Amino acid sequence: MTWRAPAKLNLFLRVLGRRTDGYHDIFSLMQKISLFDELIFEPRPREITIKCPNSDLPLNEDNLVFRAARIIFDYANYSSGTEITLNKQIPLASGLGGGSSDAATTLMALNEICSLGLQKKELMQLGAKLGADVPFFIFGNSAFAWGIGDKLKTCKNLPKLHFVLINPQFPLSTKTVYENLNLRLTSEKINYSIPRLWSLSDVAQELHNDLEEVSIKMHPELGDLKQILLRHGAIGALMSGSGPTVFGIYSDEKSARDASLAIAKEVYGRHMVFFACSL
Repeated sequence: MTWRAPAKLNLFLRVLGRRTDGYHDIFSLMQKISLFDELIFEPRPREITIKCPNSDLPLNEDNLVFRAARIIFDYANYSSGTEITLNKQIPLASGLGGGSSDAATTLMALNEICSLGLQKKELMQLGAKLGADVPFFIFGNSAFAWGIGDKLKTCKNLPKLHFVLINPQFPLSTKTVYENLNLRLTSEKINYSIPRLWSLSDVAQELHNDLEEVSIKMHPELGDLKQILLRHGAIGALMSGSGPTVFGIYSDEKSARDASLAIAKEVYGRHMVFFACSL
């Protein structure tokens, strides 16, 4: 059985402080997009095996998909096994949440395929043990996230969005980016102001990422990629998550598709370019 695991974009990301437990408090709007990894699940009498063709990902406990399968089987006392083939399309360490999405999809797929009967809340709790972004991919298509990203609220009435993404084909460590972000240590209660995002211009106006300046200092070419998107008609451009993928928002599907083709020609051989829309 084949399942698709979507990427996500952070339409805004504010880092509000470093917590006493070492994590960071954030406030973000996350949106699933039509760029997918593919996972194929086959039942096996015992053991969990992972295949990742054309990828250097580990095939053991260091792989989030393996860990997701293990954690749900242990939780549900499921004694049989599975073989999972992961076909990667979402670039690794790209700020697009590919690993978290793969883990979340594994939890949801095995829950259904193996008739484990777990509720969404249980799956999200298991997902939180695997990574801060994993619960979002179980929760829904677009959501405001706060805390360490584990507290979620549906974002309603968000308009259909069309994007062009540029990935510079080098990984950027989330840990390294956060380590280079100078923030106060806080245990104070933080108040959030949830914006109203009724129109495309509302979304474009809210584009902001506190991690972007840090990542651009480490890799100045990311600023150039934003300028390429704006030069090709984006109404706003931003780095997603901790990077290094940058994206532009376009007024309609045709504009985005035309821009993606033009940019792909311009950066051919250096960067990966994707067209995507919001889910």
